[in-house]
Amino acid sequence: MARVCVTYQDHIAHVRLTRADKMNAVDQDMITAIIAAGEEVMASDARAVVISGEGKAFCAGIDITSLGKMVGVDPSGQLMPRTHGKGTTNQWQEVAMIWQRVPVPVIAALHGPVFGAGCQLALGADIRIAGADAKIAVMEMKWGIVPDMGGMVLLPKLVRPDVMRLMTYTAHPVEAEQALAWGLFTELAEDPLARAMALAAEIAGKSPSAIRTAKRLCALAETAGAEEVLLAESQEQAELIGKPHQMEVVVAAMQKRAAVFK
Repeated sequence: MARVCVTYQDHIAHVRLTRADKMNAVDQDMITAIIAAGEEVMASDARAVVISGEGKAFCAGIDITSLGKMVGVDPSGQLMPRTHGKGTTNQWQEVAMIWQRVPVPVIAALHGPVFGAGCQLALGADIRIAGADAKIAVMEMKWGIVPDMGGMVLLPKLVRPDVMRLMTYTAHPVEAEQALAWGLFTELAEDPLARAMALAAEIAGKSPSAIRTAKRLCALAETAGAEEVLLAESQEQAELIGKPHQMEVVVAAMQKRAAVFK
């Protein structure tokens, strides 16, 4: 049974988790399918991406049967090899981290449980639009383990250190309003998928080269020093000004029409 479906319309890639009968719980097939979806989108001409989950949850976390299969198995052999991300991640970490490397904006539309593996997948997106029913949790401590799917890279970018510790130590679900206040959610919406698709359409209408540049620059700004970021600003801008996409933006604005990009 398919775990993920990817569709394209108007330069928007919609990645849907389709294991609704299991609240989109992550098993090995889901891990493989999410990574494959990321690789497919990365190679496409999509200008924006929306990730959503079918059924009652975005993703309720790891499939517990997957943990059971690791009993009696040396976990180091599965966890330590850097098999993805050009030698930076294992397959579990790639589920979230691949969306950081997708060169266009990624928007997660969240509803219901966003737990454990689902939380870390959502953190891999650029923007998180959540419904009022959404609850997010770093759930791993419930099972006697720690976040290991990129959460310890992604979570500190969004919340204060004490919030990160509280969520990690307790595994308590965080309600939507609190998650918004803490910075885990970007905004709340009555219909998060509709809002995410509308935002993706807006982004897809911008200069494709400028949007890709903006994602690179934002990622650099999160980690690099001021001198490196200032230089990158200038270098990236020099590659945009006067080029076809930028000129089309200017002409379209003067002619009061939507820009058309080749």
